[in-house]
Amino acid sequence: VELQESGGGSVQAGGSLRLSCVPSSGRIGPWGMGWFRQAPGKEREGVAAHGNGGAIYADSVEGRFTISKDYAANILYLEMNSLKPEDSATYYCAARPMLWCGGGWAEAGQYNYWGKGTRITVSS
Repeated sequence: VELQESGGGSVQAGGSLRLSCVPSSGRIGPWGMGWFRQAPGKEREGVAAHGNGGAIYADSVEGRFTISKDYAANILYLEMNSLKPEDSATYYCAARPMLWCGGGWAEAGQYNYWGKGTRITVSS
């Protein structure tokens, strides 16, 4: 399975972007899905995940970002609002193609497939 992210770009602080993730095969409906990000010189960190129990967020994005699945279109989204310069990073989509409660969602090792990333730059 290959994951393709899109929607990255440059935006001013306070702005919004929406990222999309589409798999090359399979249906994301029952899958565990996540978004991670990595800024230059920093470790990859979990941003949000979508498991059986619903959405989970990192504290740094809670209330500003929304992860969702479009089951019909088979697309994973990450809606990002009130963006801050510290949100600048390359964002990666990740998939765990099985039913999943979301345990350990921020651990990269929980996911089997990864996209190549899409870059977000937020200017102040």
